[in-house]
Amino acid sequence: MSSTAVGSKLHPYEDQSGDFSLLSLQSAFGLVALLGLAWLLSERRSAIPWRAVGMGVALQFTLGLALMKVPIFQRALEALNGVVISLTDATRAGTTFVFGYLGGGAAPWVSSGTGSNFIFAFQALPLILIISALSALLFYWNIIPPIVRGFAWVLRRTIGVGGPAGIAVTMNIFVGNVEAPLVIKPYLKSETRAGLFVIMTAGMAMVAGTVMVLYATLLEGLIPNPIGQIITSSIMAAPATIVIAFMMVPEDPAILAAAKDPSEVALPPPPGDTTMSVIARGTIDGVQILINVIAMLVVLVALVSLANSMIGVLPDVAGAPITLQRIFGWVMSPVAWAIGIPANEAFTAGALLGTKTVLNELVAYTELSQLPPDALSTRSRLIMTYALCGFANFSSIGITIGGLSAMAPERRADIVALAPRAMVSGTIATCLSGAVVGILTWA
Repeated sequence: MSSTAVGSKLHPYEDQSGDFSLLSLQSAFGLVALLGLAWLLSERRSAIPWRAVGMGVALQFTLGLALMKVPIFQRALEALNGVVISLTDATRAGTTFVFGYLGGGAAPWVSSGTGSNFIFAFQALPLILIISALSALLFYWNIIPPIVRGFAWVLRRTIGVGGPAGIAVTMNIFVGNVEAPLVIKPYLKSETRAGLFVIMTAGMAMVAGTVMVLYATLLEGLIPNPIGQIITSSIMAAPATIVIAFMMVPEDPAILAAAKDPSEVALPPPPGDTTMSVIARGTIDGVQILINVIAMLVVLVALVSLANSMIGVLPDVAGAPITLQRIFGWVMSPVAWAIGIPANEAFTAGALLGTKTVLNELVAYTELSQLPPDALSTRSRLIMTYALCGFANFSSIGITIGGLSAMAPERRADIVALAPRAMVSGTIATCLSGAVVGILTWA
């Protein structure tokens, strides 16, 4: 079968490699294997709330079917592509005005065509500023809070997670792994250990709204409706987060039953008293995120290059030098295969999972966008979009410990102990979403 570009009338989940139904069965095996891994890593296997686990997996499939298969939801997500184009055009107008040709304006010379005029820091990353300001406005205008409460209510009625943890999980669909807990900061010191782990896993298993559009622009032309897929991934990760967290650090059933309804949790009012002050605050917050992203990219990419230089003194393997990417490609290839990637593509996909774990998802998405057209099929690119869509990496462990410890110093011991496990649970949760998408390609 042929691959599918954005806007093609072919089935968006058609595959170029292997039999469709067999690959879906492969993803089903991977889903069971991932749940089995969470069971093996559980602190108290006898206390796992299997009903909640079953409801969570069912909810993830329901969300996937609705958002990926039901025409009305598909059209709504496809309409977001126009929003992304408008946002990128608006950002380009701002960067061109401030940075000139560096920001995407016309160059004052004739291009030789031997290099790229695209400068990532000046043309792509400023999207973070726009999304940060818009997010602040949507909170201020009380558009996002009702959505948060509504989805948290669904999680409470289906899986059983409630109160502050349910609110934090839903907030992570829109904001980052430190910003979401800020909304429920007063409740952190009294949260149970299992509830705290749910909150931390959610921070690892989702991405912030401030970077969703950025990732979508990187994936434009590689998968159908990239912004719709990124948003769907973050929504599907919510029940996956709770499922894996409940399995690895089970909650006492009595505490689950007595948990507050999300409507009983008081959310703080949005900062700012006027529209302009909210825009200013959102922009300032975005600047901090932008600086952090640029600094982390420079350092992490440099460190990987340095590590590859040192590893390069080793003898070649299979006619090619050893690199970190190749090493993690070998380690993570079984995981990539398990979630539905064909065997001949598993090494490439495994390397992306390794890059995401060691560095971050932005570097992994960038590498995904730069792969040769025949490196991964359209179906495999789609699965990897979901499997990579989370903050679970080594640097996020430090960010999580620092952020949550500042909010709840009384819980520092629990936070430090749970943070590495949260990275593992967050990785399993995103891979679970990838496996579900692989299964849904049968229809």
